[in-house]
Amino acid sequence: MSLLQVKNLVVEFPGRRGTLRALDDVSFDIAPGEILGVVGESGAGKSLTGASIIGLLEPPGRIAGGEILLEGRRIDDLPFAELRKVRGRQIGAIFQDPLTSLNPLYTVGRQLTETIRTHLPVGQAEARERAIQLLRDTGIPAAEQRIDHHPHQFSGGMRQRVVIALALAAEPKLIVADEPTTALDVSIQAQIITLLKRICRERGAAVMLITHDMGVIAETCDRVAVMYAGRVAEIGPVHDVIHRPAHPYTAGLMACIPDMTQDRERLHQIDGAMPRLNAIPAGCAFHPRCDRAFDRCHAQRPDLMPAGTTRAACWLHAGTTGGAS
Repeated sequence: MSLLQVKNLVVEFPGRRGTLRALDDVSFDIAPGEILGVVGESGAGKSLTGASIIGLLEPPGRIAGGEILLEGRRIDDLPFAELRKVRGRQIGAIFQDPLTSLNPLYTVGRQLTETIRTHLPVGQAEARERAIQLLRDTGIPAAEQRIDHHPHQFSGGMRQRVVIALALAAEPKLIVADEPTTALDVSIQAQIITLLKRICRERGAAVMLITHDMGVIAETCDRVAVMYAGRVAEIGPVHDVIHRPAHPYTAGLMACIPDMTQDRERLHQIDGAMPRLNAIPAGCAFHPRCDRAFDRCHAQRPDLMPAGTTRAACWLHAGTTGGAS
């Protein structure tokens, strides 16, 4: 059974000139112990999807349709106080900049123990022991001493480890990690990725990993959802999406990645840019940039349909795989 189910999610931003639809009919699920990567260009809707699940949509953004279910329980329509309990206890969050998640005035120990005691029925001494163990588990040396340090006394990579410890403090079932390695150098990135994978395996937590880096996706994830203009363009096992992309946009993304085994002078690029929210074309949103588009792509918007081992929102697969017609 799926731990997280996102069904037909719609997010809108009302404004003076009308309502902009930022997420349009987004659906996917994540199983316990699975890492789902969510990838796409800036503005594709990756972080908005994560914020909707955590319940941290910036006003005036609002969920205008669809459902978000955690262990079969709907959470997108919960009152704010209820959602706060779910967010700390059942959903952990890791953000790109650790300094936005850590209070500079308090020691990391105080922040960890307060989080633990808010969500778990333990005393101060046991909470501190758990906090030290979390710091050890996330690879922070001399955890017994470092627990009494403030965030500014840690390097960027170590701060991100503290944030991961904080996200794990209440033993959540789901972790939403939004660009958790972007601000870190490559060697630290690899350590954080290894850490996320190990924690997922040992604790059975599901992880939604939001990134624009296909290298991180390839190293970390079981499945990947490729987003474009507020919709899922393709979703499937990570190896298949990378090596046999079924959507022209995914194929373009893959071709943009340098291949060390081939002697290529120039990298491929996808011509044009993703459309603004107030100028999304009719039909498939990718068709103005797609060299395989035909008449139907201009007129009708495709839903996800079977495309070999993945599912792609592309009319190229309508006739051959029993997809939508």
